Amino acid sequence: MSDDTSGKSERRALGEKTVREVYGELPLLPEGHVYGDALVEQLFAEVWARPALDIPSRRLLVMGVLAAQGRFEQLGFQFQRVLTAGELTAEQLDEVVLQLTHYVGWGMSQSIVTEAEKAKAANAQTTDTKTTDTKTTDT
Repeated sequence: MSDDTSGKSERRALGEKTVREVYGELPLLPEGHVYGDALVEQLFAEVWARPALDIPSRRLLVMGVLAAQGRFEQLGFQFQRVLTAGELTAEQLDEVVLQLTHYVGWGMSQSIVTEAEKAKAANAQTTDTKTTDTKTTDT
């Protein structure tokens, strides 16, 4: 029985580490919560953490699915995260948007473009703030 508990703790730790790599710091549901455990210990410890695909590749797949489903708010969060994590540049994000719009259809493209532009603007503002803070600190 202690082996099972030990395995679960390792799986939980891997899941939490992977969640933070994928999404940065965000609150997790407490251990023992049925949905939170499934999310952390299955999706992140057993799927996102698999070595055959890196996180940026997996995220591109997720972005395609979200675009196809019309889940634009969640897609916008992914767009912001790829920029914040340095997984894509703004120019590469534009290419992702162009690719997605041709496959999900022009009717859905405006929402995709809107979310990408919001993410780029937020990232530029964050980058500008960091640059200003660095210049202030250096002087």
